Amino acid sequence: MEMVNVTIDGQQLEVPKTATVLEAVQRAGIKIPTLCYHPELRPEGACRVCMVEVEGARSLVASCVYPVSDGIVVRTNTAAVREARRMVVELLLANHPPDCFTCARNLNCELQTIAADLGLRKVRFEGERKSIPIDANNPSLVRDQEKCILCGRCIRACSERQGVNVYSFVHRGFNTNVAPAFETGLDEAPCTFCGQCAAVCPTAAIVEKDDTAAVWRAISDPTKHVVVQTAPAVRVALGEALGMGPGSIVTGKMVAALRDLGFDRVFDTDFSADLTIMEEGHEFIGRLSNGGKLPMITSCSPGWVNFIEIMYPDLLDHLSTAKSPQQMFGALVKTYYAEKSGINPKDIVSVSVMPCTAKKAEAAREEMNSSGYQDVDYVLTTRELARMIKAAGIDFSKLAAEQFDAPLGISTGAAVIFGATGGVMEAALRTVAEVVTGKELESLDFHAVRGLTGVREAEVPVGDLKVKVAVAHTLANARKLLDRIRNGQADYHFIEIMACPGGCIGGGGQPYSTSCDIRQKRIDSIYECDQCSSLRKSHENPAIKELYETWLGKPLGEKSHHLLHTHYHQQKRG
Repeated sequence: MEMVNVTIDGQQLEVPKTATVLEAVQRAGIKIPTLCYHPELRPEGACRVCMVEVEGARSLVASCVYPVSDGIVVRTNTAAVREARRMVVELLLANHPPDCFTCARNLNCELQTIAADLGLRKVRFEGERKSIPIDANNPSLVRDQEKCILCGRCIRACSERQGVNVYSFVHRGFNTNVAPAFETGLDEAPCTFCGQCAAVCPTAAIVEKDDTAAVWRAISDPTKHVVVQTAPAVRVALGEALGMGPGSIVTGKMVAALRDLGFDRVFDTDFSADLTIMEEGHEFIGRLSNGGKLPMITSCSPGWVNFIEIMYPDLLDHLSTAKSPQQMFGALVKTYYAEKSGINPKDIVSVSVMPCTAKKAEAAREEMNSSGYQDVDYVLTTRELARMIKAAGIDFSKLAAEQFDAPLGISTGAAVIFGATGGVMEAALRTVAEVVTGKELESLDFHAVRGLTGVREAEVPVGDLKVKVAVAHTLANARKLLDRIRNGQADYHFIEIMACPGGCIGGGGQPYSTSCDIRQKRIDSIYECDQCSSLRKSHENPAIKELYETWLGKPLGEKSHHLLHTHYHQQKRG
């Protein structure tokens, strides 16, 4: 790689010739404010908060888009630079709603943080305010465009990362706005509700729909029996939102906090992840043996399911009919658990804690009521749970670890790796290989399907058959695989697709982060949980065995088919 010499605030260093001034400044260990910039998205140079002086330039330059050159001299902290940054932020605040105290992003807002860092204590200008209706007619996301600073991050995340292209700039000048085509709501746009727009938004212009008030009401109602399930990826991310380091494994503390909040039973979605493997794994074996539709594609990620229903409805018969772990769990809570506990299912409130905003939309689907009731009543994101813990005054760091309630809290390492891209595939292969061959695997670690490469392929021996698999994360990468299938260029047997970067650990409802390193730390912790598990194969979960022996019968049986499987259909939106 060709390098050039640069001088930044008197510090001389070598940087790649292709670097921007911002990247060079970061290599020098100097922090400068940014708003429109995101390290994983195309640089825009729109907000001008990152301006610096470049010797010889006629004016200050936006460092996120200005290229370095050999011998360039940069100054990041002059009086002119400081005043320009303050002016930019002050002008943004002049047009911004002054409701920081009650805002969903209070104390976690990039605009607010930069204003504080720059020492802004007064806004000298009185700007005109936009008046745009809030878009909240969908189960997952709320868009408040009065809080939009036109950074364009949501547009780029939706187009570059997800390949969905829901958002664009509309109108001009002061009336410029970010909206779907024809300025419809997200409920009418081809939105997958993945929440990656909310994950990158620096303010509260896009946030998850808040269901905490409804959950508090349920907990406070003495006539209701409120149970909660927690997704695999939550246990390695919740700590971040509560002051702990990235990737902290907080499973036991999380269970204790949920009990302190008042939930009657604290269960683990990992239980139904093991159940998903039993159903989906046997479905895959059936397709292999009986000439079923291949490749079979996993259906655990609701953002991904929305994507194929909207964009590729002609390929829906490739989807596994198995419900996601969240929905399998919801169906069992109001049937199996209700029956065993002697509780009327109408008195059960089923809550899930998920890393995902699309899970809210999934729970609201008309099909998800096989128990005779809405299977999952409320979905909280990791961020919402963190807010509830703070509101309850719980000192999370001092909580002693507690265990999930049995039997729906018993799970394996195969279930916990559902939280990372490639995890569902690996968990399925552990069970499929042993069911097909009748022999124990020498190694349970399928490293070929792990990692953060956008699309990964592998051939895995299962008995006498070489099973060709593929794994993709983000919807832009999903599109690549679906185009190959549509064009007859794919010879895979089994495909796992997750809508979000890194899988569920990078879900749209996780603690805000702009770092790939943080996602990697969460993934490392997911696999640490797996390695530390006494059971690492779904078919060896004793609670799952008992469920089949005493109640379900067998995988793909009549009762399983009714409660644990569904069919997907074309969505006509956009």
